[in-house]
Amino acid sequence: MTDAERLWLVERTYTDRDLIVLVYATPDGTRSRRKELSSTMLGRTTVTAAVDADPEKLEPVDDEETRDRYAAEVERVRADHDPDDPI
Repeated sequence: MTDAERLWLVERTYTDRDLIVLVYATPDGTRSRRKELSSTMLGRTTVTAAVDADPEKLEPVDDEETRDRYAAEVERVRADHDPDDPI
């Protein structure tokens, strides 16, 4: 793995398939990582304010409005939480 990149939690949604979708994004909002967890798995996993990820495995965020929203949410989360804080 190349040097890990710090991503911050920017979105948490629920699907009709009983999955929790977590989206972590780079501080500028241009790249993200999506993680789907079952509600059972969520009970065994600590969701933290930030994660470190392999930059080669990140997806680009193509929509400008979404990038701006992610960047703003990263700022808010970073101001209120340390990276390892459960959230």
